Amino acid sequence: MNSQEEVIDFVINGHKDYLPHVSIDSVIFGYHHQQLKILLLKWIGHIGWGLPGGFIKRREPLTDAAYRILKERTRLSDLFLQQFHVFGDSPYRAQERSPAEFREKYGAVTSEDNWLFQRTLSIGYFALVDYSKVDITTDFFTNDFYWCDVNEVPFLLFDQNEVVEMALKMLRLAIYHQPIGYNLLPEKFTIPEIHSLYQTILGKELDQRNFSKKLLTLGLIKKLDERRSIGPHRSPYLYQFDKANYEEALKEGIVHTY
Repeated sequence: MNSQEEVIDFVINGHKDYLPHVSIDSVIFGYHHQQLKILLLKWIGHIGWGLPGGFIKRREPLTDAAYRILKERTRLSDLFLQQFHVFGDSPYRAQERSPAEFREKYGAVTSEDNWLFQRTLSIGYFALVDYSKVDITTDFFTNDFYWCDVNEVPFLLFDQNEVVEMALKMLRLAIYHQPIGYNLLPEKFTIPEIHSLYQTILGKELDQRNFSKKLLTLGLIKKLDERRSIGPHRSPYLYQFDKANYEEALKEGIVHTY
């Protein structure tokens, strides 16, 4: 929605096309400069930052809705996407909104019983993206964005700090049985880069020599006949995931031995 006319129609008639009382909150993880980051949006009329999200169309499968919302924000398709929790216990979920608020923020005149003023449950998804490929778009409801280090997340709207904390917890669990590294790193990477990624996600130190040896022994990554020039006398070899071996190892739980 990029025009006021579209927004007003959404506010007044959105309940005809979208399911009321339930929405999606997306925690989009990216990895950049050895930092694990999440995408935050500046929502117009609110003080502070929030997560990307949206509503589910009445005839739309839930997962399709999550992919659609992510594509609208990142312009990426075929992302790694994981549903992880339903949020509805926080009193912030039941906070009242008013016709005056929507009139002042969006120029939409509506009634007290509008579908957007009622309590809404949120289904949490986390997504993994290659930071370098993301093209963030805003709309009528948002006017800015930034990638925030997961260790420096500010106070977010509603109960979304809880959403981020739960997503990070589930990401750390998923690293043992999902292709997390494959989705966050570029196609070609160095050993220090993948080592740093796993340390960052897990929040603990891993012996680099043993870590890389295990990856290679298990056939999860393969060494390329290419180097990256990063300075005088510094040209480390590049590596790639062997996706078939990697996914097979994850199914068997081998990665859990890191």
